[in-house]
Amino acid sequence: MPKPLITIAVPSFNQGRFLNATLTSIFAQDLPVEVFVMDGGSSDNSLDIIHQWEPQLAGWRSHADSGQAAAINEGILSGTAPYVCWLNSDDFFYPDGLLKLLQCLQNSRQHQFAYGRCWTVSESGSRLSPYLTLPFFPRLLANFCFIAQPATLVTRTAWESVEGLNENMQMALDYDLWWRLYIAHGKPIYCREFVAATRMHTETKTANHADLHYRESIDVVNRYWGSIPFKWRIALPLVKMTRQLLKSQPKSRK
Repeated sequence: MPKPLITIAVPSFNQGRFLNATLTSIFAQDLPVEVFVMDGGSSDNSLDIIHQWEPQLAGWRSHADSGQAAAINEGILSGTAPYVCWLNSDDFFYPDGLLKLLQCLQNSRQHQFAYGRCWTVSESGSRLSPYLTLPFFPRLLANFCFIAQPATLVTRTAWESVEGLNENMQMALDYDLWWRLYIAHGKPIYCREFVAATRMHTETKTANHADLHYRESIDVVNRYWGSIPFKWRIALPLVKMTRQLLKSQPKSRK
């Protein structure tokens, strides 16, 4: 067997209905990968799915842990491949998505991480809208996290140099990582093809913890940019107002 090129951590907790599609998309990449499923002690059918894939996994575990960031760090630390990423258990790669990111990094040795384009999809996987992905400029990053996490790949050297994810963060852990990688290693390379999908459903952390997400994001921007752009001061109130209006709309009768 060829040595793995990419270490992939898959944090998982009670996402069994999506986990099989996630793992299928990983092993369909036709790349030598090592995959570690870091399950937080699921009580649904996740363990059944994991056991089905066990012969192809480099490792897995299922028990309570210290959160998503700690689980991802643990998974990536368990591997040895020169490139690393993580894929949440409800997201998936498109065919050759990882290969496109890998080729971007291998063809441009001065860059230490790469990001591509990403579709936001429904619970069933149908495409809803493209994630707003932009060329990299720090001022833009200070206003909006335009890097979609499932569509990213990082060299292990860069990952280890910034000590992975901040385990004290629950929501903006990827946003924080992009800033630290940029400060330590310069701009990432932007691969302009769609490589992955992020799934929208009612159980996502983003859907259920908007306030915490914005608080952590603002803290990240203030820490690394040095000030908080005006956009952040109005974004959360607008989101809350929009959600309240949607809730107040009378439901149509069918």
